[in-house]
Amino acid sequence: MTSSASGRTHGRTPDPDPESESDRATGRPRAHPARDAGPARDSGRDRVSVIGGGIAGLTAAISVAEAGVPVTLYEARAALGGRGRTAEGPYRTSEGPHVFYSGPMWSWLGRRDLIGPTGRVPIGDALRIRFRHRGGLRSLPPRGLLRLARIAVDQAPVDESYRDWATRQVGAEGAEATANFMAVGLFHHDPGSLSAAFVHERFRRTASLPPGVRYPAGGWGQVMERMAARAHDLGVRVETSARVDELPADRGPVIVATSLAAARGLLGDESPRWTGGRTVLVDLAVRRARKDPFVVSDLDRTGWIERFSAVSPLLSPRGESLFQAQFPVPPDAGKADGVAHAEELLDAAVPGWRERETWRRTALAHDRTGALDPPGTTWRDRPAIDRGDGVFLAGDQVAAPGLLGEVAFSSGLTASSLALRALGASHGPGASRTARHPATGTDLDLKVA
Repeated sequence: MTSSASGRTHGRTPDPDPESESDRATGRPRAHPARDAGPARDSGRDRVSVIGGGIAGLTAAISVAEAGVPVTLYEARAALGGRGRTAEGPYRTSEGPHVFYSGPMWSWLGRRDLIGPTGRVPIGDALRIRFRHRGGLRSLPPRGLLRLARIAVDQAPVDESYRDWATRQVGAEGAEATANFMAVGLFHHDPGSLSAAFVHERFRRTASLPPGVRYPAGGWGQVMERMAARAHDLGVRVETSARVDELPADRGPVIVATSLAAARGLLGDESPRWTGGRTVLVDLAVRRARKDPFVVSDLDRTGWIERFSAVSPLLSPRGESLFQAQFPVPPDAGKADGVAHAEELLDAAVPGWRERETWRRTALAHDRTGALDPPGTTWRDRPAIDRGDGVFLAGDQVAAPGLLGEVAFSSGLTASSLALRALGASHGPGASRTARHPATGTDLDLKVA
């Protein structure tokens, strides 16, 4: 396997002193410095290679290593974590996921003590959720949205758009408001055009009562650090700053946990493609004001603003509030359009923010917000995890269930299960293509490319 020559290689060996495994102040696993692991003692065919050190890659590497199989993890950047990393410095923002939702991923991480401290929304801030509807701000969502929240997930069809199905349930106005609310979970400029089953399942989860959202106190980055430490502790051989250019002929199973664009280059296969979105990300710090809203959801257009420092004060300097926001844009719009939308919504919902602004960062995310299922498709129609010949895909746009980062997690577990089977299973015509999900114990419904 070829890669850039500057990759750091390190492994983790058990330390007899339990105190050395965690930070005494925080109790969380300490990220260990790079250590020379020396040459691998096993043959390449007995080792699983994971390309990509984000959520999917770390999940896969940990799962394989927990089964006692040697793993090498390659990451092109200098640090693990991918889009799950949290920025260093006074403003600790997240490029990708910001929160977790209750479910198999949260449980899997919790059983391994990989979450760390979590924050709670203060009661006063929980009362500062605002919705823009019909041009004005309100503290309660429209009735149509509340009615849709009571309809069971299995009532929404796969083959119809959310807009058409929801309009029949609650009328056009309620359907459009609910679709726009889903900017928080879809990062798409027109959620109403997507599959009704796809959107409604995610709407029910994001709007659940009691709320199923979970906030890591230090951002997703604290979870990525713990996952990286867990990989080291399990003996995973990690090579950072190691960009892999091609798959070798003499190898064991390989899990490609990269973007689909990067995977197409590695595999020499243009077929792994799926629908994504374009979203303008706006990170904004302002001097704190007591009446600043906690959340602003734009129900007239797709847009979402959330003050994460309300839950985790350490994300910003003392006396400042940190907002992170997303404003999906259509293919013919650019970053300036999303920034203009953000400023217009801030003007309406956050009084005096311009005079109080202390820091800002903006970016345009393209096909970096997870898979989106058009009408007539489900997650099973996305690019297959099993690509044949011992190669497996993982990431947030492949054939795995879940909400946002959960897709990367689920695909990482599925790919690791299949890679373990590939080490000893026959690849003949009669070989089984079933496996069990390591987090839930249920049979996996797999598609082979």
